[in-house]
Amino acid sequence: MYAIIETGGKQYKVQEGDIITVEKLGVAEGEKVTFDKVLAVSKDDALTIGAPFVNNATVTASVIGEGKGKKVIVYKYKAKKGYHKKRGHRQPFTKIKIEAINN
Repeated sequence: MYAIIETGGKQYKVQEGDIITVEKLGVAEGEKVTFDKVLAVSKDDALTIGAPFVNNATVTASVIGEGKGKKVIVYKYKAKKGYHKKRGHRQPFTKIKIEAINN
């Protein structure tokens, strides 16, 4: 059994027991999170697709922790002008464990 959920503007295919990283949710470690934007649910070779979301379907997960991703360097310059600008960015994330898919 798996589900496709949407969070943070991205879509994730999840199964019970999966550990995934999603955009930062701002939820404390150890708390439960419920995702109600479920795009599709597959159960016993039967695929239910929502329009746009599946009615009464939720995915419950627990928060394992938060962190920051690897540093991405943004470097800008203009040739022959002496213009150089170097910036770094680390995207915050939340690590969650999928507990249940409720259909």
